[in-house]
Amino acid sequence: MAEQSPEEFYARLKEQLEQDKWPSKYLYKFIVPTDTAKIEEISGIFDMPGAVIESKQSKKGTYTSVSITVRMKNPDEVIQKYKDVSHIEGVISL
Repeated sequence: MAEQSPEEFYARLKEQLEQDKWPSKYLYKFIVPTDTAKIEEISGIFDMPGAVIESKQSKKGTYTSVSITVRMKNPDEVIQKYKDVSHIEGVISL
């Protein structure tokens, strides 16, 4: 099966998100190579009132999972944050 393009991914995500009521809390999850600068860059993107940011290193310390729970206004706002984070090298969005 061919890997979908970012445009297809965001279109499908938007369809799913539009089924929910907005504004709403949304949970973002990212896997990042353990690098303080990258983790801080993600945290900076979500520097918003009420954002809860949690991070946990893998057993070997190679990767860090970053979970962010934040209240978003609408699906477009959710998708924009994914796009903002996608520019950080090595980040995997879950």
